[in-house]
Amino acid sequence: MEMATLWAQLGSAMATLMFLYAMIEKFPPLCLLRDYVLAYIHRHTSLFSPYVRISFSEYSGDRLKCSEAFSAVQTYLSHNFSQRASRLKAELVKNGQNPLVLSMDDNEEVSDEFHGVKIWWLSIKTGPITTTYSHYPVSSGERLFTLKFHKCHRDLITRQYLRHVLDEGKAIASRNRQIKLLTNNPSNGLSTYNWSRVVFEHPASFDTLALHPKKKEEIVKDLVRFKNGKNYYAKIGKPWKRGYLLYGPPGTGKSTMIAAMANFLNYDIYDLELTAVKNNTELRKLLIQTHGKSIIVIEDIDCSLNLTGQRKKMNKNAKGTKDEEEDKKSKEDLLKRYEEEEKNSKVTLSGLLNFIDGVWSSCGGERIIVFTTNFVDKLDPALIRRGRMDKHIELSYCCYEAFKVLAKNYLNIESHHLFSRIEGLLKETEMTPADVAENLMPKSMEEDEEICLKRLIEALEMAKTEKKEKDEGTIQKDLSAEKEEKSGEGVKENGSH
Repeated sequence: MEMATLWAQLGSAMATLMFLYAMIEKFPPLCLLRDYVLAYIHRHTSLFSPYVRISFSEYSGDRLKCSEAFSAVQTYLSHNFSQRASRLKAELVKNGQNPLVLSMDDNEEVSDEFHGVKIWWLSIKTGPITTTYSHYPVSSGERLFTLKFHKCHRDLITRQYLRHVLDEGKAIASRNRQIKLLTNNPSNGLSTYNWSRVVFEHPASFDTLALHPKKKEEIVKDLVRFKNGKNYYAKIGKPWKRGYLLYGPPGTGKSTMIAAMANFLNYDIYDLELTAVKNNTELRKLLIQTHGKSIIVIEDIDCSLNLTGQRKKMNKNAKGTKDEEEDKKSKEDLLKRYEEEEKNSKVTLSGLLNFIDGVWSSCGGERIIVFTTNFVDKLDPALIRRGRMDKHIELSYCCYEAFKVLAKNYLNIESHHLFSRIEGLLKETEMTPADVAENLMPKSMEEDEEICLKRLIEALEMAKTEKKEKDEGTIQKDLSAEKEEKSGEGVKENGSH
């Protein structure tokens, strides 16, 4: 009877404790009080503890940048102790030898041994308390790893074991590295912006890229020289980064070129959407959060923001133009879009230039910055000068050499009696590699290479005819305008007489 009463009282006490714990977790002031009490107890009990603890936080530099040490420790523990931990987190990894990667769950502890010395690792997740930092709401909840060892082994752990953990963690990460595609999006409704990531699975390579072989070889050599140029850049006193400007008509393979570069170098891609960035400060924060071995991409830079003064020029032209009504409406719509973007974003040309090659751009190395545009003439010369965009690459209409690459990709053929006809047509007309590829792609299982090649020939001949008619119409229009101008001058002369 006494035992039953004892168990009933114990159950009641446990229920009360659980209720109080839930109340503490619900109210941030009580959470802060709890943390203060626990810290006070820990500070005084640690004076008598024979153990030393070293913590590795998820972020460094006032939460501006992810800690490389934390990432190395996480990789080391996941690789060596996922089989021993009782609670694990699973992540599906594509294109890897082991598609399911296991890592330590939060508040899980494992032990390690180094030169006969026992070490303990604890994975901790702090509470999700939201505070205000630099006028922005920031969640104080973060992950960290705590290393515990006996104080008599301090020299061995700090001088040898930690170096072993960091080196092995980086080596494992390098062997199992997957290319990631990251983009800047609002996170959890907060004002600050972070990078969202997915696995990059684009199969493009320089072997399948529809480009002239000489230009392709030139780009590959430049990329290799950059990747191996750490000591060279240090010698000449420049940050280890390089800018590429890809320009040409739509459908000429600018995005595919970026994918091929990423796969060739094994670099991550940061797809920066400027219209989602509020101001220059947010832009700098995004830059700091990028890692080395990365390609930072701003596609259609001429359309991303009003950075080049084009809106004012367009406004002036729109007022005095005598174009057709549809052309006017198109300009008005474009002006409206520019004005809307200006309200949402305060990124300036100066801020973007500092992002590319200012002081903040040197926070980290081995980065490639890529701009793409369909209209290179619209860009401010300061934005694309050498030293910012070091290499300018024009991706133009499909040439015969590029066509042969596409024929190999889509039809698995390297020669055909229709090739000579296609070569002649490609010299006489303009067609993008995307349009050529669409005509070469079989539309059914019954279509062979000859049907696909003939379809391409028909499309090229049609484009040739349209181009000829357009050129003739332009000439006729110019002649009519010249004739009207002369007749107007004649009327003026008669009037003066």
